[in-house]
Amino acid sequence: MRLLLTLVILCAALWSGYWYVTSTAMEEGLSAWLADRRAEGWVAETSDLSVAGFPNRIDTTFSDLALADPGTGLAWEAPLFQILALSYKPNHLIAVWPHEQRIATPYDKYDVISTDMRASLIVEAATDLALKRLTLTAENLEVENQTIVLNSAVDRTSLTALTLAAERVEDDPAPAYRFGFLADGFAPSVPWKVQLDPMRVLPDRLRALNADIMVTFDAPWDRFAIETARPQPRVIKLRLAEAKWGQLELQLAGDLIVDEAGLPSGTLAIKARNWREILELGVKSGAIPEVLAGSLEEGLSMLAFMAGKPSTLDVALEFSNGRVFLGPIPIGPAPVLRIR
Repeated sequence: MRLLLTLVILCAALWSGYWYVTSTAMEEGLSAWLADRRAEGWVAETSDLSVAGFPNRIDTTFSDLALADPGTGLAWEAPLFQILALSYKPNHLIAVWPHEQRIATPYDKYDVISTDMRASLIVEAATDLALKRLTLTAENLEVENQTIVLNSAVDRTSLTALTLAAERVEDDPAPAYRFGFLADGFAPSVPWKVQLDPMRVLPDRLRALNADIMVTFDAPWDRFAIETARPQPRVIKLRLAEAKWGQLELQLAGDLIVDEAGLPSGTLAIKARNWREILELGVKSGAIPEVLAGSLEEGLSMLAFMAGKPSTLDVALEFSNGRVFLGPIPIGPAPVLRIR
């Protein structure tokens, strides 16, 4: 009995020592990371950094966290941010965001409001913390642009639920990741919807908005992706992207190669139901030049008629030499696919 008691006390002491060493290393490592960012010219401040959760958890809490990268102009502020982990599994993290936070870009500021936003993150058990798997969920999410437009209407985009998943493709020697995106109850902002749909014939929310994508990058997503430079896409395999808004339906699939300048080349197959209305939305949003609208509609009408389905369009979107072609019709410059 005395031996058993001694073993219990010894194990408790060893575990307490392990928890203390691990939690201290976590706190000191995060404090050092913030200090390193400040030395590089970042804003990297927190009013308090604390670690709790003994004996089975290592829960880190930041209060009044502010990060800003001068190289990209991106900034983030949160009154509270938590990183939660089990003591015996420190490479499986749970990140918890507050109900309100702010994201700033070089062009604008956005308030992000949600009833619950969290992510499950599994990283390699190594110093570079390379991403293995990520699942982010958010409920009742609203993103509000701080610019007041269109007769003082608030530029607020909302959705009922968001799921974003990412997983490293283990059998690919290149840094390849599969991404899944699902947005339920997506509602465009009122100013944007009024611009696209001035007659208010479309419902407030989309019926579907989802995507399944495989992307190969020029570098892995690890801690250096934040500290040094973001990995850039080099190969994009779009298995399916789908949007349904009222009677309008749009599906895309295909493969793209992205060069060092961020210009894509390749083909995306497009299937559009009630495509004339979708074309009209594209013109109103500025995605399609208005001067091309007439000739584009004529050419696509011929393609749809030849396919035997005048209201449904099956056509290829070609990316080549920095330009985009819808079928045989040039529609404008190709987008630059670069992550800031």
